Amino acid sequence: MMINYAAVPPASMKAAKSKTADQPTVFVVDDEPMLLELAEAILKPLGYHVRTFRDPELALKEFPAARPDVVITDYAMGRMSGMDLIRECRRLNPRQKMILLSGTVDEHVFADAPVKPDQFLTKPYQIHELAERVRSLIAA
Repeated sequence: MMINYAAVPPASMKAAKSKTADQPTVFVVDDEPMLLELAEAILKPLGYHVRTFRDPELALKEFPAARPDVVITDYAMGRMSGMDLIRECRRLNPRQKMILLSGTVDEHVFADAPVKPDQFLTKPYQIHELAERVRSLIAA
């Protein structure tokens, strides 16, 4: 996997840059720290304010105040699944944009669910796939 570091602003700009209205917020929820770091390394240079969570319950607690533009969640995470998180986020914000990731299940897992993600990505995903899915959801 290659990251386009040309898109990364110089260190001085990064330090001075804080979350602004033109910087969309993306929550990434996964119990695997390496996958959180990967998603952050992909999305931050593209101008997104990325917040990572290993615990979906903590992400849900932060959700109302942060009002993320997109939530990316793994499917299998212990006590609370990604589908549970999607359902709860949509209960709080029915139009919340959601991406479900999984390396263990496919799209059939939510075929009959009353609440579905906007996008689904199979792990391992390509860098451009994640970036494009987030971009298209924010643009919609």
